[in-house]
Amino acid sequence: MNINDRIKAVPRKSWIKGGVWSAVYALFVLWVAWGDWMSLWWIVLLPLVADIFTTKFIPWSWWHKYKPLTQEEKAAGKTNPHANATLYTVCSWIDAIVFALVAVYFINLYLFQNYQIPSSSLEKSLRVGDFLFVSKASYGPRVPNTPLSMPLVQHTFPEWLGGGKSYIEKPQWEYKRMAGWDKPKKGDIVVFNFPAGDTVCQKLQNPDYYTLCHYYGRDVVRRRKDMFGEIVTRPVDRRENYVKRCVGEPGDTLEIRDNIVYINGIQEPEREGVQLNYVVQTDGHLLSSSYLDKLGISRDDRHTIEPGLYHFPMTQTMLAEIKKNPHVTSVTVEPEQQGGAVYPLGHTTWTRDNYGPIYIPKKGDRLMISEDNYHLYKRIADAYEHRPMSIGEEYEFAMDYYWMQGDNRHNSADSRYWGFVPEDHIVGRPVFIWLSVEKDRKWFNGHIRWNRIGKKAWK
Repeated sequence: MNINDRIKAVPRKSWIKGGVWSAVYALFVLWVAWGDWMSLWWIVLLPLVADIFTTKFIPWSWWHKYKPLTQEEKAAGKTNPHANATLYTVCSWIDAIVFALVAVYFINLYLFQNYQIPSSSLEKSLRVGDFLFVSKASYGPRVPNTPLSMPLVQHTFPEWLGGGKSYIEKPQWEYKRMAGWDKPKKGDIVVFNFPAGDTVCQKLQNPDYYTLCHYYGRDVVRRRKDMFGEIVTRPVDRRENYVKRCVGEPGDTLEIRDNIVYINGIQEPEREGVQLNYVVQTDGHLLSSSYLDKLGISRDDRHTIEPGLYHFPMTQTMLAEIKKNPHVTSVTVEPEQQGGAVYPLGHTTWTRDNYGPIYIPKKGDRLMISEDNYHLYKRIADAYEHRPMSIGEEYEFAMDYYWMQGDNRHNSADSRYWGFVPEDHIVGRPVFIWLSVEKDRKWFNGHIRWNRIGKKAWK
């Protein structure tokens, strides 16, 4: 069959389907090439996309010729000397699996992904057991640093699949973000790659590598493989996903005084969900589990220091409620010294509760580097922008940076401990909660938190 005959033989519905998918592919290429027109070369593959649905000059479904005849076809006298049921079935399954993997890969990279809240750092705004629909298109999806990877696996295969890296180190592409319709703003809840996750101790990943080096010494951490395990490095898009609230935008100056955040000298209004740790003393009366459940304190957050003396996080509403308990004799905020060393580790007297002021750089800023601010910004130059920084010289920042904190202020490893979040680490915006489970409850006793399903998750 010549070219003209093959084109004439294509059914109308195939032309429609081919036109739709060709348009989708062309729009996707334009999206990828936004701001980087060199990427337009991908458009040369457009004829291949059209061929899949229309002319089929390339035998994309070559195994169809091995399809066994149906009983009706046999009764009609048709024959197929190539029929091979086993080969046809195996190839059909492989085709379906490959198509599913490719579809999931592109959807997960460029449109959205699922994310489960693993810790209580954003209680009571987002809770442990919340499953989030995270939009990558909101802030603009990133072109992957490591394009050769297994979909739905962040960096390591599960043990039942043998463990090991789920991605191939090379090639690694430069950071590039496609067009989005928004940027992270103060008050937004944001999913991002953990900035301090570039280097990881495989046996002890929390606290992070740099915190371990601060407390134990770098030589000890690298030498004691029995305690810390092998040390591995990860590219940006393969670092752990974290979720926190953006409390400082590029160009802001942030300060924390007595647990209250000030941006550019103005006090930020506190959200209802913000929690602090408190020490609660009773007259010897024991607070029951049912009472603490009703108060809203998760079982993982309950700590009994001694009978009648408790330690747990509470919001202002919960604080007011527990003070009404006739058996409670005192409630005090946890001392700030219990927060540990903060960023930059070993180079500041700031604390978790009284921090800053610190300037959050924006792209294009030119800042004179002095002995006072060198350690604040040295990690930006070394780890994120890979350029030299020297005291007494001016440094120009190549990216925007953000300051992220958890609403559960005393139980959150956030920017106060590991510093700025670069724009190339931003993953996406949580849109809504599609499932929420309470692990402390049974299936027929509140295990599914129905009142949280469908709740917006970005504020």
